[in-house]
Amino acid sequence: MRMANKPTATTAEKLATIQQGYTLEGATIELGAAIVDGEIHKEAQVRLPLAMMNRHGLVAGATGTGKTVTLHMIAEQLCTAGVPVFLADIKGDLSGLATPATGSEKLTARTEALGQEWSAKNFPVEFLSLGGDGHGIPVRATITSFGPILLSRIMDLNDTQESSLQLIFHFADKNNLELIDLKDLRAVIQFLTSDEGKAELANLGGLSKATAGVILRELVTLEAQGMEKFFGEPEFDTAELLRTAPDGRGVISCLELPTLQTKPLLFSTFLMWLLADLFEDLPEAGDLDKPKLVFFLDEAHLLFNGASKAFLEAITTTVRLIRSKGVGIFFVTQTPKDVPADVLGQLANRVQHALRAFTPEDAKALKATVSTFPVSDYDLEETLTSAGIGEAVITVMNEKGAPTPVALTRLRAPESVMGPSADELIRSTVAASSLLVKYGTAVDNLSAYEKLNGQASVPTGDAAPGLPPVPASTSSSSGNSQADIDAEARRIEEEILGRPSSRSSSPESFPSPPAPAPAPQSSPQLSPQEGMFGDIAGALGGALGGGLKSMVRSMGTQLGRDLMRGVFGTSSRRRR
Repeated sequence: MRMANKPTATTAEKLATIQQGYTLEGATIELGAAIVDGEIHKEAQVRLPLAMMNRHGLVAGATGTGKTVTLHMIAEQLCTAGVPVFLADIKGDLSGLATPATGSEKLTARTEALGQEWSAKNFPVEFLSLGGDGHGIPVRATITSFGPILLSRIMDLNDTQESSLQLIFHFADKNNLELIDLKDLRAVIQFLTSDEGKAELANLGGLSKATAGVILRELVTLEAQGMEKFFGEPEFDTAELLRTAPDGRGVISCLELPTLQTKPLLFSTFLMWLLADLFEDLPEAGDLDKPKLVFFLDEAHLLFNGASKAFLEAITTTVRLIRSKGVGIFFVTQTPKDVPADVLGQLANRVQHALRAFTPEDAKALKATVSTFPVSDYDLEETLTSAGIGEAVITVMNEKGAPTPVALTRLRAPESVMGPSADELIRSTVAASSLLVKYGTAVDNLSAYEKLNGQASVPTGDAAPGLPPVPASTSSSSGNSQADIDAEARRIEEEILGRPSSRSSSPESFPSPPAPAPAPQSSPQLSPQEGMFGDIAGALGGALGGGLKSMVRSMGTQLGRDLMRGVFGTSSRRRR
């Protein structure tokens, strides 16, 4: 355990150590001025290399010590540097990023003492809300892309039930039963527990009827709590989080969470879905001059409380690997002990606001926090309990990958409003957003529920990969008959895959009740050397009807991934 040393160096020596440690060559995020021996020294600026923002970080501190203002200030500078930012607005304060702040004598005195050249500014903000629960653009996910691990987290399933839910997803994937919303998953479970589905249930192995019944009851509970609006289509494309404004600044995506207190698990798990989706979609980027996106996870303890082993392992894997794709993650919470050790060890940038030591448990947390900092000239136990609001103990990763000296810092002031923007501004911003057209109205496409209930009506949107064939049109002018579609499918198999097509020229149809769901379609047997193309051939074998065109459009980016799931059990999505 590394404990901080008692101060022994002179003030000048301490200042020299900080100045040398924070003299950096590339672009930086300016954090504030160092406090040494009780005095602010604006000649000793504390900063964070922009290129190191994807090494992840932690903003911690007791309630009311200024954590939200800190991430507000960092988000402004990232935006100005052209880096998109995602943050969750739990208390409603961060919407003020869209409104210029108002200067005052008190503010001027603070910024001048820090050596900060302050001016009032507003920033490009996109307001989002989970499922339309608020004023922002609705953010939805389909059940199939959300995956069984994340869904188990929301449903509070135990390890055995989580494994059983993964089997249910496997059955749906193999039988082309699209799980778009909660009613789709409910329909699949009801089928498996019915007399018609008992054979399929037995074939799954390891899934008992009793466990499936428990999962079904938990699912009904979610619906009773009104959570069905968070799942469905159009599904939010996480690439929207990577946009820049016309003036080159990064767009700040602000997720509104007005009902966090009643749905904490939903909030935290949805944030991990966004991250997991980015992780699966983004290519490897290597070392960049600046990150593609910085993602702030506020109230991070909600992610980990009572989490299953599979969920914790998935978070650890995502945090470890996503930095190579140009994404930085900052966890915002009260104490470092809120974050598992495997995750905490990957957070190179630390901004630690004041901690309280009112109880023996608080004192233990304080000692544990001090032990995670490099040796310094500060008495950190005293410093962390006496730091004022807007002050923090900081150490970050420098451009050479080494930790900078520990520095108690008076943090810079934000240039936009530290509080909510006016409701009228938020509403007008949402109304003018290009995303409103894409995501504003929910649609209910043909999926598992309709298939299992024999409703073969035409979906509201384009058919997706894996849908059953659309009945052939009798009009010769349609140019989209089933024969034409099948011919195109055979051509793709033969010309693109370079193999004879095994596709039948006669269309299949999905059985209507009371017949059971279709048995899993058998994909053509391919030799090992066909590799990734074999996966595409398997997908082609199941991509019937109108789904063919959507599948073909996505081939370039979906090679070999159509039938795979990611670290959270998430899967590739259908884009609308």
